[in-house]
Amino acid sequence: MHVERVVPILTVADVASAVEVHRRVLGMSVVMDHGWIVTLADDAGRQLSVMTHDASAAVNPDVSVFVDDVGEALRRAVAAGAEIVYPLTDEPWGVTRFFYRDAGGSVINVGMHMVPSALQ
Repeated sequence: MHVERVVPILTVADVASAVEVHRRVLGMSVVMDHGWIVTLADDAGRQLSVMTHDASAAVNPDVSVFVDDVGEALRRAVAAGAEIVYPLTDEPWGVTRFFYRDAGGSVINVGMHMVPSALQ
């Protein structure tokens, strides 16, 4: 299993205002907008997400870690004794993901983009 991307997630009350300030201060552009979560990126592809509340989970993650094998990541999380706070789920926006809570209380969203055939 390999980590492909790590994206910090800020929980905010007003997504539009947060997006605007990060665009103006950091020069980032919107690369994904689901309304409740927006991801911005710079020209090199480094990303930052802002969200109000997760669309399907009861808890907001603090960071997203995208991997090439989410099933293996889940197996490792369970073997490590991590608290799984959101089960492995195929989301309608094309991501398979689960959340675990680390020893410091942070919630980590581990995900993988689904292959197009899995979305049909």
